[in-house]
Amino acid sequence: MAKEIKLAEELIDFIHQSPTAFHVVENTAQELEANGYKYLDIASPWNIDKGGKYYTTKSSSALFAFQIGTDEPENGGLKLISAHSDSPGFKIKPQPEMLVDNKYLKLNTEVYGGPILMSWLDRPLSLAGRVLLKGEDALNPKHTLVDFRKPLLIIPSVAIHLNRSVNDGIELNKQVDMLPLMTIVKDTLEKENYLLKLIAEQLNVNTDDILDFDLFVYEFEKGCLVGPNQEFISSPKLDDLAMVHAGLKALLASNNSASTNILCVFDNEEVGSVTKQGAGSPVLRNIIERIMEKLGKSQEDYQRSIYKSFMISADMAHSVHPNHPEKHDPVLHPVMNAGPVIKIHANQKYTTDGESGAIFESICKQADVPVQKFVNRSDMVGGSTLGNVSTGKIDIRTVDIGNPMLGMHSVRELGGTNDHTYVMKAFATFYNM
Repeated sequence: MAKEIKLAEELIDFIHQSPTAFHVVENTAQELEANGYKYLDIASPWNIDKGGKYYTTKSSSALFAFQIGTDEPENGGLKLISAHSDSPGFKIKPQPEMLVDNKYLKLNTEVYGGPILMSWLDRPLSLAGRVLLKGEDALNPKHTLVDFRKPLLIIPSVAIHLNRSVNDGIELNKQVDMLPLMTIVKDTLEKENYLLKLIAEQLNVNTDDILDFDLFVYEFEKGCLVGPNQEFISSPKLDDLAMVHAGLKALLASNNSASTNILCVFDNEEVGSVTKQGAGSPVLRNIIERIMEKLGKSQEDYQRSIYKSFMISADMAHSVHPNHPEKHDPVLHPVMNAGPVIKIHANQKYTTDGESGAIFESICKQADVPVQKFVNRSDMVGGSTLGNVSTGKIDIRTVDIGNPMLGMHSVRELGGTNDHTYVMKAFATFYNM
């Protein structure tokens, strides 16, 4: 398992360096540039050539990398893998300082997505995100990233002595129970713009230069490998940075210069994808149309390319739970370290159909990778993902897949070490077909 462990450790490092969607994009861009990809500003003129490698970003939290093949795209189509950069958690509200008994300073937060709230209690937490600074004009503020990279906050639970029924089950109130404690203040005046001053100090700028920020709370402790044989990955944000990382590694490892390969990293999947940088926006369609136009293609060429293309929508999947197998379909029980999972839903919360599922199975067979299938219990409502959202904007044949995991949306999720290598091999095989 030496190679599998090494790749899993690389994933853990990638996640640890990517506490927010903004950092995911920055770190992905750095690795792309180190491997010969050229940045194209989405708001500037583009010049692209066959055989070229490029990437662009949207709103600093979504990224699209593409390798232009030597073959005509209207003949062979495009090969796309899509994943998402965001994870459930807590976003800092404006003017967040809240004083308790003139001593404790806590921060006001808003829940982002659907986190498992109890998993965030009593853990060292930190802050990271994007800060907007004064620019040359009002319509173009400067963007910079901040990551405090130290245990800065904690959300304390209520002691069992003060809540004797806590082990019988408790409903946590998002506005009351989930506010992180930051510090003790000596003077109530200290609380004024306390966080703003910390940000200014961290970035070495004046507080007057800070216009706004998008800051998120994150789990400070780094992920690790678990098990007698290091067979499990315990880490924050496996959903969906494991798929981002696997897609990136596969794109960089691909050696097929004939086909046009695209990696899409959308934002805001956890809140429905209907944002300017989400899978529910026209951003991917616009980028593909732009590529085709720069290659001198007609509208009919574009349409032919779309209908010959294939996309793998990669978002993590559920493993059967060892303590609660009854939560799953009575027959289909995906397990960790047994390969990627094809996700199926009759009412199309997943976009997989017989054709796209068969194609992905063939890809896995060619890659010598095992494959599994997941369908929800018929009496339970499941989640949705990128596939059915993105195909509402651009009608490419698509399959929804993901690696099996436990604790999805916990602050600390659990996946299989071998599965990360399996899915990366499947992705690389797809790009190389």
